[in-house]
Amino acid sequence: MISRDWTPNLTGGSLFAAEALRMDSYLIQVTGHDDHGDHAMLDVHLKTNGNTVPLGKAKGRKPRWAVRASEMSKKTFNPVRAIVDTMKVEPNPKKAMISLSLGDPTVFGNLPTNNEVTRAVKEVLDSGRCNGYAPSVGYQSCREAVAAFYTCPEAPLEAQDVILTSGCSQAIELALAVLANPGQNILVPRPGFSLYKTLALSMGIEVKLYNLLPEKAWEIDLKHLESLVDEKTACLIVNNPSNPCGSVFSKRHLQKILAVASRQCVPILADEIYGDMIRDGLVRLSQRILGPCTLVQGALERILHRTPPEFYHNTLSILKSNADLCYTALSAIPGLRPVRPAGAMYLMVEIQMEHFPEFENDVEFTERLISEQSVFCLPATCFEYPNFFRVVITVPEEMILEACSRIQEFCEMHYQGAEGAQDLECDK
Repeated sequence: MISRDWTPNLTGGSLFAAEALRMDSYLIQVTGHDDHGDHAMLDVHLKTNGNTVPLGKAKGRKPRWAVRASEMSKKTFNPVRAIVDTMKVEPNPKKAMISLSLGDPTVFGNLPTNNEVTRAVKEVLDSGRCNGYAPSVGYQSCREAVAAFYTCPEAPLEAQDVILTSGCSQAIELALAVLANPGQNILVPRPGFSLYKTLALSMGIEVKLYNLLPEKAWEIDLKHLESLVDEKTACLIVNNPSNPCGSVFSKRHLQKILAVASRQCVPILADEIYGDMIRDGLVRLSQRILGPCTLVQGALERILHRTPPEFYHNTLSILKSNADLCYTALSAIPGLRPVRPAGAMYLMVEIQMEHFPEFENDVEFTERLISEQSVFCLPATCFEYPNFFRVVITVPEEMILEACSRIQEFCEMHYQGAEGAQDLECDK
């Protein structure tokens, strides 16, 4: 027979309940003591035949609301959002806004998705056969299609080598997580895509920035790169073609990068296409979520094999034409020095700040460009590379020309020659 006796007991300034559980001649008595923290310390005694034997202290939880942000959330920082979202600037109401900042080729409608891609996704949606959960690594048929599309004699691929993800951002996150532990470091290009640093720091991984050289079409400074390697280096990120630079490494330069990585025994995370990577850990990490979009997986084989080559050719032709237009126009503007791109959707432009002394940095420069000319370019401080700005070249040709014309007007308004710049500095 079990009975419960509830006895109020005032101990350490707090009121606790003393509960006794009686079974035959035994009694276990629990008395609370306040430890001034989140938990109460409990003295536990065993009473039998009139004798009390202490059994020690146990810890009980004192309920209290204490919901706090996680350490990962505190370490998560996106420099693009931090800079762009804090820009409190209104565009010139007399001029239509031209945004050259967002790397989204669909914004202006001049680079539409191919109809074959749209039809493939629609048919899968209507069929209803891809509405459920898929394996975390992706459908087997879809992995086979990707492997068959990308395999080559120099680097053969099989379905088991392919893990499908929810966009490139998740692919980067999984690759970092499988290669690096908290306390280790990764080597990241500067200027470079800001997400590498955002994800790494949130996972407790240190980021070391290696320099790219604008005077060499953004090739890697290999000496600087190698000097950063230490016993805690987990991987080297190589982004080729580059965001934000639009650069494409030559075969010779890629071989030099491989030589450094081989010499230092550092694996490469290639942000272009995954090659021969150790995959056992990646499979486990992919199981944290339910995998990528099943509708796109269902349509992927058709997208890969039926999208006409002309679609890719025409898209590349438009981007090359825009890049040439933009580079030529900006090269003629005093105080600016663009670097000709060879790939991707971007072009980087150096601001010769000594000729624009009224601006403190690239952020102020681009803010005033918005307010005076309604042209939005992304300051390269977002990519760890101050005194440059990035131009997205996916906009229609007429908008490229109009934007470059406005940038020229802006620069001519604020440009100072060597003497003028010195005089302005003295006035400050």
